[in-house]
Amino acid sequence: MARSSVSATPPWNVQRLPRADGSVFLVTGGNAGIGYFVAEQLSATGATVVLGSRNPAKAEAATASIRARVPGARVRTVRLDLADLSSLETALESVEAERLDAVVHNAGVALDAPPRKETEDGHELMFGTNHLGHFALTRWLMPLLSAAPTARVVTMGSFAAKSERLDLDDLQSRKVYQPKRTYGRSKLAQMYFGVELDRRLGAAGSTVTSVVVHPGGALDSLTPARPPVHVRTTGARLSAAPAALLVQGKHAGAWPAVRAVLDPAVRGGQLWVPRVFGLRGEPRRERVWSHLADPSVAARLWDMSCALTGVDPAATPG
Repeated sequence: MARSSVSATPPWNVQRLPRADGSVFLVTGGNAGIGYFVAEQLSATGATVVLGSRNPAKAEAATASIRARVPGARVRTVRLDLADLSSLETALESVEAERLDAVVHNAGVALDAPPRKETEDGHELMFGTNHLGHFALTRWLMPLLSAAPTARVVTMGSFAAKSERLDLDDLQSRKVYQPKRTYGRSKLAQMYFGVELDRRLGAAGSTVTSVVVHPGGALDSLTPARPPVHVRTTGARLSAAPAALLVQGKHAGAWPAVRAVLDPAVRGGQLWVPRVFGLRGEPRRERVWSHLADPSVAARLWDMSCALTGVDPAATPG
C-alpha cells in the first residue's frame, strides 16, 4: 500500500528562506550583533526591514552592509532608544509603515562590571532597556501589528535566563547588584513577557501572536566578518575554533528569531532555540521551561511592568 503523500511544506532550511515580499519587519538593535544578522537574513526574503537603533551612524553602516550583500534589499532605519521610554511613541512615527508583520525584540545591553547604571527613567539599565523598553514599545506598535493579517512579536531571550529566577521584590537590583545575574534576570523578564503577551492577546481574540526565542551560545569570534559592522581577525577565528563544537557565531544565533518570523508552522506561546543542547545548530521548538511557564509570576511581573512604564501592551488601543 502506498504511503500518504508528503506534506507540501518543505523542511525548514536556514539557507533557503521562504519569500516574504510585501511584508514589513522591525528589528530592534538591528545595527549590530545578532540583530544585524536577523535583519540581513530577513532582507533576503524580499521583505522591507526596518532597523531600530539608538545610534544613527551605526544604523547607516549596517544598512550599507546589508545592501552590499543583498541586491535590491529594502532596508531603512528608525532611531529608537529603549532606555528612554518617553521617546518611543514619537519615534514610531518615523517607521513610515501602514502595518508591521513582525517585530523582533532583540536590542539589549549587558554590563560586564559594576557600577550599577540607570536609564533616563531611573530604572536599572539592563532591566529597563532589555525588558521595560520592549514592554512599552509593544504598546505603541500594537496598532501597526494589529493592522497586519497575522503579525508576530518575537522576543529574543537568552540561554543565561534558564538558570535564573526573578526576584519580584528586587526587579531593579537595588538590594543586590551582580551584573551577570542582573543581565540573566532581565532576559528572563523579557521571556516571561513574551509568553504572557501571547496568553493575553489570545484571550482578547487578537490576530497578533507572540513567540519567544533565544540564540544559544553566540560568539563574535565565530561570526563571519561584516566590516565595518563586525571585523573578524584571523587570530580570533583560530583561537575560537575549539569552541565551535559547543557554540556558534551570531549569524547562526539569528536563526531561531528568523524562523519565528517566517515559518507558518510556528505558533504563539512557543519557545524556539538552537537544536544542539540549546547552544548551537538549526532552530527547533523546545518545551517552555517550567519556571517560565508559571502564570502567577508572569502576571505579577506584567502588573509591575505596567506600573513602571505607564502602559499596557495588551490593552485595546483607544
